[in-house]
Amino acid sequence: MSSIFPRHNRKLIVEGLEDTRVVFVTGARQVGKTTLTRDIATHEHPLVQVSFDDDDVRAAAQDDPVGFVASLPGPALIDEVQRAPGLLLAIKSVVDRNPEPGQFLLTGSANLLASRQVKDALTGRIDSVPLWPLSQSEIQGGSLNFVDRLFAAEPPWIENAQVGRNAFVSVLAEGGYPEARIREGRRRRRWFRNYVDTTLDRDLRELSDAIKLDAMPRLLRLLASQTANLLSYRAVAQRLGLHHDTVKGYVALLEQARLVAKLPAWRPGLGAREVATPKIYLVDTGLLTDLLGADEQRIRGDDQITGKALENFVATELLKHLEWAETPARLHHYQRQKADIDLVLEAADSSLAAVEVKAAATVTQGDTKRVRELRDRTGDRFRAGVILCARAETVPLGDRLWAVPISGLWA
Repeated sequence: MSSIFPRHNRKLIVEGLEDTRVVFVTGARQVGKTTLTRDIATHEHPLVQVSFDDDDVRAAAQDDPVGFVASLPGPALIDEVQRAPGLLLAIKSVVDRNPEPGQFLLTGSANLLASRQVKDALTGRIDSVPLWPLSQSEIQGGSLNFVDRLFAAEPPWIENAQVGRNAFVSVLAEGGYPEARIREGRRRRRWFRNYVDTTLDRDLRELSDAIKLDAMPRLLRLLASQTANLLSYRAVAQRLGLHHDTVKGYVALLEQARLVAKLPAWRPGLGAREVATPKIYLVDTGLLTDLLGADEQRIRGDDQITGKALENFVATELLKHLEWAETPARLHHYQRQKADIDLVLEAADSSLAAVEVKAAATVTQGDTKRVRELRDRTGDRFRAGVILCARAETVPLGDRLWAVPISGLWA
């Protein structure tokens, strides 16, 4: 199914093959790594395609990795390379002798980059391209990068968008996993259950032997209930009956498995950000709503679900846009004496953009107060402040401030 969707990171992969010896496409299970890389290897950058679905091929690579790599007739795509990790040292040996770019295109689970073997073998020789679940822009065929438009002070000018919660309820429930999106109701719920069980069992075992696997589903559900909130390891540990350092380590494992993402705090001083409390998000809002036991009706009617699910969606969409944006930037949350802003972007040149998320269609002066304060404090550094909401059209709200329909994310 994912072959029908244009992936924005495709260009990054092709560019990497033109100037880097090894390109490594990483991501969680079922995000479309195989479909995308095979299409690139067939149509844009011809590569021999190696699949470890064949038991004999996999056994040959595991038994004699040096001989296996030497026998390849040319540049190669090796899918799911973590199934024969010994190949990495053999690949290192080949690319050390020959610095020509585009020799290997690898795919693997996100946790493989945490491996000391990978870091030791391919540091300086590899371009890593992360692949997320589908963004709504990819699903809808959009080409606008929301991050770039914010820093250009030209947010999407939308007209005649759907008004109210119907504008985003189905988007949140479906999420971005290609296989989940083609299912509905009970079938989609079963897909998510199997996905979580498989990921927690297989990927986390590969990452660490010293984990209590029975605690991980409870932790993931608890993190889902805390999404878009400040992450207190001590509070989570207390509810699970674990030590807070243990919880901190487990959350790091869930990050490596690409199930959750932490968003750091923004502070005017660089050092202060490192000790500030992060927010926690699930990497996919379809997965989030399933873990919360919420369907479209509940997303539409339960304000507690609606608010956190919508902010989770916006945050993860921005993280996806950041991957292919022309403007290098980082995403943060911001809290200052209880005057918080949902999301703040800071570019490499220190310019800023702010995003507030609102499920309603009406924007009041109170909704813009905190963004206006940040604008006034930061002066020319501030490029744009946007209230993403369920209204029909983009409207200006003052100096460098706009209200933009949610669909601006995929216009």
